[in-house]
Amino acid sequence: HNFTKSFRARQLLLAFRKRDTGSGKAKQNINASCLPKLPDNYTQDTWQKLHEAVGAIQSSISIKYNLEELYQAVENLCSYKVSATLYKQLRQVCEDHVKAQILQFREYPFLLDMGLELFRNHVISDKQVQNKTIDGILLLIERERNGEAVDRSLLRSLLSMLSDLQVYKESFEQRFLEETNCLYAAEGQRLMQEREVSATSNTLFLPYLFRKPLIACVEKQLLGEHLSAILQKGLDNLLDENRVSDLTQTYQLFSRVKGGQQILLQHWSEYIKNFGTTIVVNPEKDKDMVQELLDFKDKVDHIIEVCFQKNEKFINLMKESFETFINKRPNKPAELIAKYVDSKLRAGNKEATDEELERILDKIMIIFRFIHGKDVFEAFYKKDLAKRLLVGKSASVDAEKSMLSKLKHECGAAFTSKLEGMFKDMELSKDVMYMQNQSDPGNIDLTVNILTMGYWPTYTPMEVHLNSEMIKLQEVFKMFYLGKHSGRKLQWQTTLGHAVLKADFKEGKKEFQVSLFQTLVLLMFNEGDEFSFEEIKMATGIEDSELRRTLQSLACGKARVLIKNPKGKDVEDGDKFMFNGDFKHKLFRIKINQIQMKETVEEQVSTTERVFQDRQYQIDAAIVRIMKMRKTLGHNLLVSELYNQLKFPVKPGDLKKRIESLIDRDYMERDKDNPNQYHYVA
Repeated sequence: HNFTKSFRARQLLLAFRKRDTGSGKAKQNINASCLPKLPDNYTQDTWQKLHEAVGAIQSSISIKYNLEELYQAVENLCSYKVSATLYKQLRQVCEDHVKAQILQFREYPFLLDMGLELFRNHVISDKQVQNKTIDGILLLIERERNGEAVDRSLLRSLLSMLSDLQVYKESFEQRFLEETNCLYAAEGQRLMQEREVSATSNTLFLPYLFRKPLIACVEKQLLGEHLSAILQKGLDNLLDENRVSDLTQTYQLFSRVKGGQQILLQHWSEYIKNFGTTIVVNPEKDKDMVQELLDFKDKVDHIIEVCFQKNEKFINLMKESFETFINKRPNKPAELIAKYVDSKLRAGNKEATDEELERILDKIMIIFRFIHGKDVFEAFYKKDLAKRLLVGKSASVDAEKSMLSKLKHECGAAFTSKLEGMFKDMELSKDVMYMQNQSDPGNIDLTVNILTMGYWPTYTPMEVHLNSEMIKLQEVFKMFYLGKHSGRKLQWQTTLGHAVLKADFKEGKKEFQVSLFQTLVLLMFNEGDEFSFEEIKMATGIEDSELRRTLQSLACGKARVLIKNPKGKDVEDGDKFMFNGDFKHKLFRIKINQIQMKETVEEQVSTTERVFQDRQYQIDAAIVRIMKMRKTLGHNLLVSELYNQLKFPVKPGDLKKRIESLIDRDYMERDKDNPNQYHYVA
């Protein structure tokens, strides 16, 4: 039926369109003045028929006029230029019909809506009824909060009723939130007096859409009003005990409250600084400082990842906090980090696989980034690297090169240039020794490492009395090397020498890995069975304290190749030493370590002093460089420039001393009228 109705409407409209188009064509061929005159009232009568036909289609009834008759009528009107008027009339009829249809969609009442409207207007809007209803609901809620059993289904129904009537917010919510605010304000105060802070709000009776303001109220009173106090009560314990689940909940809860995350950040930073300071500043913990730092870093990284959702703010503040506490004790952390790396890269370290060692070095580099005194690290690292290379005690060349690459990436090529030079020296030394052995192989296998003085740590030369065969070997090598490289100077470092000695005992043959000093002492016993301390000192030329440590290692240690008389741990004047022919050991090759306790302390002091001296030179060079470029500069601007250029921590007082020193040496001068103004002296 609808299809037929639509089809008929389309037919009639098509008639209008066709006749209108035909009228246009008629204008080309027919002169309007030649057309016969239309009958009186023809236009009005024709429109009336058309109007009735359109109305019939809109009302789904039969059209009482012949369609061909209507088509012809439309064509006639269009021929007489009435098409514009006809279009307006048709449009108006269609528009009136559409408007009339809208009303039926607007007025569509339901009995439920009517019931709600009547109930709202005549029942719940009555103030007395409304107040009693709200009072009753609030009373039920109060009883439920106090632990009494209440009809929760009744509560749900009442609240749903207020929601359906659209009076929930205006009549109930404000009073409910005010009472809730008071309740949880008191509850928050009570809970803060207890050791453990834990509270839950039971809101199951509330419709879902209306829980949000209630939860916000509870969060504000239980959390928002006590943020700092809650953290002071328990955050340190949660972090100390690594309670991941509780820390996760803490982060989630504090993130829901305005300002909560910021306060958590502050306490997080303070915890890291306080805990880290206890690791760094206590000299008694120096032995385990670096490992504790690594463990602590792993712990906070895990907490950030699991509990704090990898929040960038927590990551950045953690880095700042580490940098703060690790530099509260200048220089020592840098020294100990270098020694820790040495312990991992030294041969005999079987604690980790290559992959694990690489991960350890990566972690070390993270800690290394935090320290300011990187030049201190470099000095101790270079000293230990030299020992590993010269004694052949490096665990892995690949690991050494990997660590060097990490340092270069972190600090630049200038930082590692000398370290790289040390490796280059070792490689060149192998080539030199190959050529030497090819030209003059001797009875003693001699290996010489040629060290470029500027690359290696500074060693104090010590003159000792070598035996004739050693001296001959030195001279042969000297002639060979200087013959290949003219203009160079060789300086023998006897303190770094070491040897492998073969010995015969009653039990059998043994080999000893010993220092050059130990070698000189042991070789004396080829000439006799017993020597006094003074005789050994005279024969070897070894410095007094060094000789005492050497004899201790040979006669008082685990491998006692010599027998000391009288017995005792310390070597005294007048002590005598005999060869121990009954020496026994389960190993064939035995390493006899030099006693180095006192030497280590001296080395630490010496290395640190050299770093400080280097810093003086760097400060002087930076001051001269800046003044040469600026010519004239005020004191504060000069100090500011120095802070920007120097890569190690420095105090204003130290800078002032260096400025005074340069003034005394005529590199710069004070302005005559302004003592805080400096001029460069060319």
